[in-house]
Amino acid sequence: MNHNSEKKKLPPVLIFIFGGSGDLNYRKLTPALYNLFLDNSMPEKFSIVGIARTEYDESAYKEHLLDGIINFSRRKDEDRKWTEFSKHLSYLKLDVSDEKAYGSIAELAKQKEQEFGEYPTLLFYMAVAPQLVPVIIKNLGLIQVCTDVKHSRIVVEKPFGHDLESAREMNLLLAGIFKEEQIYRIDHYLGKETVQNILALRFANALFEPIWNKNYIDHVQITSAETVGVEGRGGYYENSGALRDMVQNHILQLLCMIGMEAPISFDADEIRNKKVDVLNALRKIDKEEVYDYAVRGQYSEGWMQGEKVMGYRQEKDVKPDSTTETFAAIKFYIDNWRWEGVPFYVRTGKHMHEKTTALTIQFKPAPHYSFPAEAAETWRPNRLSISIQPEMDICLRFQAKKPGQHMVLTPVDMVFNYKDAYDGYEPEAYETLLYDVMEGDATLFMRADQVEAAWKVVMPVIEVWRERKPIDFPNYSPDSWGPEDAEALIARDGHNWITLPPKRKEK
Repeated sequence: MNHNSEKKKLPPVLIFIFGGSGDLNYRKLTPALYNLFLDNSMPEKFSIVGIARTEYDESAYKEHLLDGIINFSRRKDEDRKWTEFSKHLSYLKLDVSDEKAYGSIAELAKQKEQEFGEYPTLLFYMAVAPQLVPVIIKNLGLIQVCTDVKHSRIVVEKPFGHDLESAREMNLLLAGIFKEEQIYRIDHYLGKETVQNILALRFANALFEPIWNKNYIDHVQITSAETVGVEGRGGYYENSGALRDMVQNHILQLLCMIGMEAPISFDADEIRNKKVDVLNALRKIDKEEVYDYAVRGQYSEGWMQGEKVMGYRQEKDVKPDSTTETFAAIKFYIDNWRWEGVPFYVRTGKHMHEKTTALTIQFKPAPHYSFPAEAAETWRPNRLSISIQPEMDICLRFQAKKPGQHMVLTPVDMVFNYKDAYDGYEPEAYETLLYDVMEGDATLFMRADQVEAAWKVVMPVIEVWRERKPIDFPNYSPDSWGPEDAEALIARDGHNWITLPPKRKEK
């Protein structure tokens, strides 16, 4: 995670992207690698090989990737360097189920060793459909190069398993071929600057850590809302749903960063140990009590920003009586000394009123005794809001006196905004993460025990929802904040969901 101007030069690297002709590589991976190249953050000697079944000649493949950069990169105007970058790209047509074909990967590694004058770090990136990953892992196990712990690494995208059992199977399969330190389970959320900033905010400021506990914090909210529906990915979404797609990974990771104890160092395993402690301390929801702790929803047809949108059940590849949830809200408790009794409310949904990912730390109200009654009319407890997208900012709300003869208090905001504070580009999440893999820094990646602990947390809810079909689906309209039950879930405790103001207006 040392992304500063004094970056150390990375050793030579040979990157194999399985799914080289696919969407993830086109939209995210190649643009990220290209941006690292523009920033002089790639090793001096590197080679990127796209692997797929599609027939591609080299130049057509490069054209395809350039098109992805033009459409999706954060830098549109720097294609002058493309010619240089594209010399490092090549394409390998390979059927991933043909074990004999993997010999060509070992051959390439040998070839590059001669060309580079030293043995490169080998990266195997799984940018393929989840069902293809086990086959590729098994076949990689047949070639000797993967046993070199120092020089070979595998990157696996989420979803990591479909439930606790499949995640365990996947971990066992990986562990049979790779050592844990070679395995990088990637969650792009953790590469976002604002997410990493949670650790800086908490542990680099004497201001927050002393009050970061049950004595001062009333409750915590995490919202991750999207304005889009399933966008033609009905087939994938039918088998996942909001709980698996967002809560089990992204949202629980954010919860860990808010909830974890101070690490003694920024060593990768130390940070990951502290996160796993949070997951292990999360109160297991009893199956009988799931309805007191969790709410699900599915969007109906309706209007979204002036456009008619179809309901989830009308989407392509979705069953007409589907019970897959497109919204989930859960109340969690962390049963340890720091957080005893503090509720953590999380929610996520499709076709919500606003696109936002935000964390809110609501502090307990300060006593009003000394102020006259009229002073306290607009009194609001302190609140710290961390917005991850679309705005990247941190906002602290506190009370101030309104100008005038009387003591009237009003809440005011102190805002730190990324765009105003830092010139230049913020790196995309994938840039940060790909650099970390090349460098061998696993801080922002999931360890096997983390993945399994996160599945354990949500399994009771998944099982109850699977056994008891919802009778009221669809139960929320597009452009809303989800089903009424979600309001009830938090209102029972005397709270309400906090929606941050939309994009702050320029003065």
